[in-house]
This record gives sequence, C-alpha cells and structure tokens, in this order.
Amino acid sequence: MAKLKPFLIENFNKLLFAKSRTKVMGVINTTPDSFSDGGLHFGHDIAIETGLRMLDDGADILDIGGESTRPGSLPVGIEEEVRRTAPVISAICRQRPEAVVSIDTRRKEVAQAALDAGAIIINDVSGFRDDPDLEVLAKDSGAFLVVMHMLGSPRTMQTDIHYDSFPGDIYTFFDRRVAELENIGISQEKIIIDPGIGFGKTFDQNLILINRLNEFSRLGKPILMGPSRKAFIGRIIGEPEASKRDIATLAAISMSICRGAAIVRAHDVKSTVQVSRVTDAILREKIEP
Repeated sequence: MAKLKPFLIENFNKLLFAKSRTKVMGVINTTPDSFSDGGLHFGHDIAIETGLRMLDDGADILDIGGESTRPGSLPVGIEEEVRRTAPVISAICRQRPEAVVSIDTRRKEVAQAALDAGAIIINDVSGFRDDPDLEVLAKDSGAFLVVMHMLGSPRTMQTDIHYDSFPGDIYTFFDRRVAELENIGISQEKIIIDPGIGFGKTFDQNLILINRLNEFSRLGKPILMGPSRKAFIGRIIGEPEASKRDIATLAAISMSICRGAAIVRAHDVKSTVQVSRVTDAILREKIEP
C-alpha cells in the first residue's frame, strides 16, 4: 500500500476547503485518441513537460489520465493504462515534490500504481462503481476522491439519455453515493463531487447543469466542474475542433465559479487561472492571495 505524503494531504485538505479562491485542475491526457487534443500528450516526455508548464502557469492540481472517456471510446488494457500514466506522475512528483496529482482512472491497479508514483487523488468517471476494489483502495490509502456522475459508460453515455428529473436525478445519485462511500469508512473531507458535464447529458442539460450548479452545494462537498472544450461549447460557437474552443470555455468556467464550483478542470491552465482570479475577486469584492 502506497504511503501518501502527509504534508501533501494536509496542504491540499486546507486548500480544498479554503473558500478564498477557486482551484484550477490542469488536464493531461496521455492517450492517442483524446477528444480534446488528438493525442498531443501521447508520450512521456511531452506529458511531463506539459505538466511542469501547467504548474508554472498556476495549476493547483494536475489530472493525468491514460484512457480516453470521449463518447464512444473503448477501454484499454490495465498494463497499458499504467504504462501511460505512472512514469509521468513519478517524473513530475520527483521534479516538483509539492505537486498535487490526480489519476483519472476507473481501475484499482492503475490507481495503485499512480498513488505509488506520488498521486494523492483518484478521479473516477464512473463514480467508483465500475471496480468495487477501487473504493476499498481509496479508503485504505487515505487518498482524495473525485466522484463523478456518468449515465452509462463512455461507449454508451450519449446514445440513450433519459432522466426522470433533471438535475434532480444527479443530486439523488450523489446523495446516495456519498453516503455509501462514507459508510465504508471514507472520510467525508476526502470526497469531491463532479456532476459530469458532457457525460450522458444533452445539449440543454449541460446548460442547465451549469446554471443550476448551486443546487448541489446542499450536499456539503466541494464541486468540480470540467466544461473545457466540450461539444456543447462547440455547438454554441459553431466550432467543430475541440482545441479551438478555449476562449469560449472560459465563459463556462466563469459561470461555473459563479454558481459554486470549487475546482475547475481545464486544458488551458494559464487563461483559466486568470479568469478564475478575476471571477473570484468580483464575487468576493476583494483580491485573495
């Protein structure tokens, strides 16, 4: 079992629950078929370089994933997912011991390798439902969890979208799922929720999700939002290429912060940090460090 760095756990816990400013999570997809960058970071050296640059640009967290979760995507083998991610995490944490790193995975073996390499957050798009052993690892390791809502699987999530109540069904999902995780012994301070924008939601529902995000604040958990480069943004501005949606993404980022997001997940870290700081200053009517 990986022994997570106590100072990282303590520092991130303080940062997570400090309401002085929004935290920025930089996205690094070490996959050849990412929807957002078309495999731009598919290679250890470029992924490490990108991570270090994101930290310099002000990222509070790096989220590193080795399996594409774009609509229609298929899973990759466990060994390949570990090969894509663990060396990148290890290199970044070795060069920047203070870096807070998240592993984007649905599998226990991948998460274990990432924690061994220096990660302290497990970000599971399935909400810790695909692999029962993953929630056990989260509990035993003391890692932070990002529990995301997704309708179905990446392969099917956009093919049959139905809710009895929206966003009520998502609220109910979190209410139950968080209780289940806490009941097995996971600390309530370690859980972050992500409503999963773009993961089994229609165009209209994505807009509703951002506009009514504050409804999830009643759950008492930090909220993470990741609208970066998503298809609904492309539809609004008429831009089919994901990599050309960064400016428009900033509007969704700012609105997410206004509606209660504590963490925003983005590909363009430098611009996101700037927009977050300005949005925070206006909301709080002062500048925070």
